[in-house]
Amino acid sequence: MAGGGGLVPGAAGNAVRIVVAGDAKTGKSSLIVTAAAENFLSNVPPVLPPTRLPEDLYPDRVPVTIIDTSSSTENRGKLVEELTRADAVVLTYACDRPETLERLSSYWLPELRRLEIRVPVIVVGCMLDKRGDQQPVSLEQVMSPIMQQFREIETCIECSALNHIQIPEVFYYAQKAVLHPTAPLFDQEQQVLKPRCVRALKRIFILCDHDRDGALSDAELNDFQVKCFNAPLQPSEIVGVKRVVQEKLREGVDDRGLTLTGFLFLHALFIEKGRLETTWTVLRKFGYNNEIRLREDQFTPPIKRYPDQSVELTNEAVEFLRKIFITYDVDCDGALRSAELEDLFSTAPENPFDEAPYAEATEKTALEGLSLDGFISMWALMTLLDPIRSVESLVYIGYGGDPSSAIHVTRRRRLDRKKQQSERTVYQCFVFGPKESGKSALLNSFIGRSFPEEYVATIGDRYAVNVVHQPSGPTKTLVLREIPEDGVKEFLSKKEALSACDVAVFVHDSSREPSWQKATEMLVDVASQGEATGYEVPCLIVAAKDDLDPYLTEIQDSTRVSQDMGIEAPIPLSTKLGDFSNIFHRIVRAAEHPHLSIPETSAGKTRKQYHRIVNRSLVFISVGAAVAVVGMAAYRVYAARKNSSS
Repeated sequence: MAGGGGLVPGAAGNAVRIVVAGDAKTGKSSLIVTAAAENFLSNVPPVLPPTRLPEDLYPDRVPVTIIDTSSSTENRGKLVEELTRADAVVLTYACDRPETLERLSSYWLPELRRLEIRVPVIVVGCMLDKRGDQQPVSLEQVMSPIMQQFREIETCIECSALNHIQIPEVFYYAQKAVLHPTAPLFDQEQQVLKPRCVRALKRIFILCDHDRDGALSDAELNDFQVKCFNAPLQPSEIVGVKRVVQEKLREGVDDRGLTLTGFLFLHALFIEKGRLETTWTVLRKFGYNNEIRLREDQFTPPIKRYPDQSVELTNEAVEFLRKIFITYDVDCDGALRSAELEDLFSTAPENPFDEAPYAEATEKTALEGLSLDGFISMWALMTLLDPIRSVESLVYIGYGGDPSSAIHVTRRRRLDRKKQQSERTVYQCFVFGPKESGKSALLNSFIGRSFPEEYVATIGDRYAVNVVHQPSGPTKTLVLREIPEDGVKEFLSKKEALSACDVAVFVHDSSREPSWQKATEMLVDVASQGEATGYEVPCLIVAAKDDLDPYLTEIQDSTRVSQDMGIEAPIPLSTKLGDFSNIFHRIVRAAEHPHLSIPETSAGKTRKQYHRIVNRSLVFISVGAAVAVVGMAAYRVYAARKNSSS
C-alpha cells in the first residue's frame, strides 16, 4: 500500500495554525522568518505578525499559518488567546541555555495542560550553532524522560536558523502532527495500535472483503489501493506486500490473501516507520475524523420533530438486526453472550450497551446473555433516547442501507389523542412514586430481575425495556423510566417534561398512608402539568406491596381519588409474590388508547366548565344575532311590499 495525501486541514478550516511559544530569546522569531524567507535575517522584530507559508511547501499542500508570541507578562492575555486557537504548538528552547530546556517541563508544558490546550506539541531546540563541541548531548537521552511525562509531545527536533539546519522540518512535523496525529492511532508506550483504531481498521477490512472469506484477495487488495490512493498495485507490489507481512507474521497471510491480522500489522508497521499519513488516508477515505469516528456527513441529517414525537426503528432496520443477531450467535443458543456482543460491536468505536442507561436496562439470560427480544429492545431504547447514535451504531456494525432508512419519526402524541389511537411500536411509561414505594421492584420484575431483599435507592433516572407480547394484537416494546422522588420537582419544571411520555404510572406502598399521599400529590402535579402544557397523558395508579396489610382507609382514599380524577381504580400488585395483575399489558393498552385514563384536576375541571359556559354564551349570542338579522330582513321585505302596494 502506498502513502497518500488529500487529507483534511486543521481545525482552522483552510490552514493549519501553528503557535510558537517559549522563553524570551530562544529563537522563536528567527525560526519563523527563516522558514518563510528561506534565509537568515539578523534584524528580526521582537514579535512577528502572522506568517503564512505557501501551501505547496509540503506534500499535503495544506497552507500553514505561524503565530509568533511574546513571553512577557504584559502580553500574557494575547499568548493565552493564541494558544487556545492553535492546531499545534511549537515550544522553543535555546540549545546553549539548558535552563530554557528545563523550563519546558517546569513551566510551559504544565501551563498548556492547565489551560487545557489539547493539541500536538513539537519541542524545538533553536540556535544549535551556538552549542559548541564541548557540550555533546544526545537529544533522545535528554528528551526521553520529558516525553514520557508529557505524552502530548509529538516529536523533538533541534535546528539552526543561522545555518539553515532543519528549519523547514520543524513546521513540517507540526503540520503533520495536525493532519496525521499519532495519539489517536498508536500507543507509543505499548507500541501497539489503539483499540479504536483497530476497530475502525477492522470495519474497513470487512467492507473491502467483498466475498466475506476473511481475507483480502489480490483483486480486493488492489480495489482497496485504488479507492484510497487512486493508483493500482502492480502484481509484483502485491507479492512484495504479502512477503513483508509473512516474514514478520506468518498468520498475516493465508492461501486466500491478506488476513485481518496482516492488515492490522501493515498499518502498525507504517506508523512505526513514521508513515502515519498512509493510515490516515485510509481512515479518511472511509469517512473517519480525527477522533476515529465516522464524520457526521456519513449519517442521517438532523432529525426534525416536535417534542411529542418519538423516533423508532424501521422494519428494514429491525430485520437487519435480526439477521446480525443470528450471525453473531455463534453457539446458536438463542442469546448473545458478552464475547459475542463484543465481537458484534468490534467495528464500532465502543460497545454502546456497556454504558448507562443501557447496561442494566433489559432482561438477561441465566448466562448473562441477550435474547433476541432483549437485543431488539435495547436498540429500540437507544433509538428512542438517542436516535443519531443508534443510526451511527447501525452503520458501524454493517447496516448497508441509506442511514435515513433505518429510522422514522412517529405521529405527534397530541394527534394520537385526537384520533383516539396510537400506532407506535415503542411506548414510554414514566414511573413516579415516593421512596420505598416499589418503583424499582416494578422495573426489576419487568426485566426478570429477582425481588431484592434490601432496599437500594435509585440515583438518577433509570430505564427498563422489554417486549410485551399481547394475547391479541401486535407485539409492542415498552420502556419504563423511573423518576426518583427527589427529581420530580425539577423534572416537572420543564415545559416539555411530559412530551415524550405515553403513560404515567404512580406507585405507592399500599400499607403506608404517607406513601399514598405523596403519590397522590405527584399525580395531581403531573395532571396539572399536562393540563397547562397540552401534554396530557393517560395515568394509572399502582398499589404496590399488596402482600402487606393495607392502611386503614386505603380503599376509600384510592377509590375517591380515582373517581374524582376520572381514571381507573388502583391496580394492586405484589412483586414479592410475583402477582403483577397484568400491569404491563395494561400500561400498553393505556398507551394504545391515549384519550382514555387522562386525569382531571379540580382546576382543570373548572377551566373546562368555564370554557363550556363561554362556548354556550357564544352560541346563544350567535343564534340571537342570526334571529335579529333574519327579523330585520323580514321587516325590510314587509316594508318594501307595503310601499309598493300603496
